[in-house]
Amino acid sequence: MEKKNLDWSNLGFGYRQTEQRYVSNYKDGAWDNGALTEDATIVLNECAGVLQYAQTCFEGLKAYTTQDNRIVVFRPDLNEQRMHDSCLRLEIPALPKGRFVEAVKQVVKANEAYVPPYGSGATLYIRPYIFGTNPVIGVKPADEYQFRIFCTPVGPYFKGGAKPLTIKVSDFDRAAPHGTGHIKAGLNYAMSLYPIVTAHEEGYDENMYLDPATRTKVEETGGANFIFVTKDNKVVTPKSDSILPSITRRSLMIVAQKYLGLEVEEREVLFEEVKDFAECGLCGTAAVISPVGKIVNHGEELCFSSGMEKMGTITQKLYDTLTGIQMGRLEAPEGWIVEI
Repeated sequence: MEKKNLDWSNLGFGYRQTEQRYVSNYKDGAWDNGALTEDATIVLNECAGVLQYAQTCFEGLKAYTTQDNRIVVFRPDLNEQRMHDSCLRLEIPALPKGRFVEAVKQVVKANEAYVPPYGSGATLYIRPYIFGTNPVIGVKPADEYQFRIFCTPVGPYFKGGAKPLTIKVSDFDRAAPHGTGHIKAGLNYAMSLYPIVTAHEEGYDENMYLDPATRTKVEETGGANFIFVTKDNKVVTPKSDSILPSITRRSLMIVAQKYLGLEVEEREVLFEEVKDFAECGLCGTAAVISPVGKIVNHGEELCFSSGMEKMGTITQKLYDTLTGIQMGRLEAPEGWIVEI
């Protein structure tokens, strides 16, 4: 298929409507077979469950053009499992097993002309989501739902390279103990908007959220997991029941251990330890790893020895290795790459 005539190397990280999306509806206790459509419009009753009680969850993944010109997606089975877990927690009926990955494949194939070419720095971002559609005025789960997937070509999250971020320790809590912090619910992101806008107004790039029970342990930011590197090159990531199980973070820990031969550790990370780490990064689908140069805690600056000019040495190796796997430059572990 001939590619769209876009300035691939200068795409921003924003929404651009493509031609096909996937839609499936849940009614009378069952999901229909689903189908592709050109219609990007959603029509809802004013009392729809999603509008009244935020009964919705979503996922995010990408399709890539590899070095040998294949179109692939990265570990979509983990996105399917995470959406299944989100649905269970929000009383949304789960999709039939395998439906998610099959729908992703259909959407990418139908929009192949929008998959950026290898070497452009751009990718095709894929957004699956489910929401309650029928009128719900009492506080209860909806009876009807819609599952949709759209995609949009996006440029690199950081133009001109990833400069280390400055983040602040937030006075807000991201999630409640035993709440919904471990699932990808839209409501988690809604509550993070005020803190992130406030942080930007104060000159910070992001927030660091601490555990809501004791406020002594590192959790995550509004939309990314933390990875730390010790001075003896051990890769450490926080463990908590109230943070989202990032697919990128889990993949990076395997890369660190299996490809780079580094010791890895997933455990509770006390905030008082942060000053002793050599490197820090935020990991997620959009940027893979965003380096952190400085954390500010109510005026006290914690500066990482990796500095404010570029990624730390280990962080850069993790980034290069994982993107090398995604782009087909390095051999992937079994099951990580799904070809379209």
